[in-house]
Amino acid sequence: MIRPLAIPLTLSLTLSACAVFNPQSNDMPTRDDGAAFYAQNCVACHGVTGAGDGPEAQRQILRLPDLRTLSQRNGGTFPQARAMSYIWGDPGNDHLERVMPSFGGAMADDLVPVDIDGILTPTPRELAGLYFYLESIQN
Repeated sequence: MIRPLAIPLTLSLTLSACAVFNPQSNDMPTRDDGAAFYAQNCVACHGVTGAGDGPEAQRQILRLPDLRTLSQRNGGTFPQARAMSYIWGDPGNDHLERVMPSFGGAMADDLVPVDIDGILTPTPRELAGLYFYLESIQN
């Protein structure tokens, strides 16, 4: 059974947005797709390795987290729903009031199924690729 995002964030994945969701698609994003998205959108702040040491990191008010240790800081399990919430842009989350841009808008028009905390979740393709990449760089 496919359910809308069942995590504490506001992805606004309505039934109309889910109309473009194709659970039969063979065109799932890969870790490499996520690495390309990361290189284009995240390296300036989070650094090449995800250590939070990109050239723009010094300009941030708060120290950026080491993205390679998300699992370690979550009891050894990659924090699937929380990571997606931070990246997407949960308006109820203080993280967004800092400096990271929220990703959304047209991104929600191209959804793929991703197992998040045991729930097959319609997820923007680019965000799914980034998710696979971040999970792969965990220490």
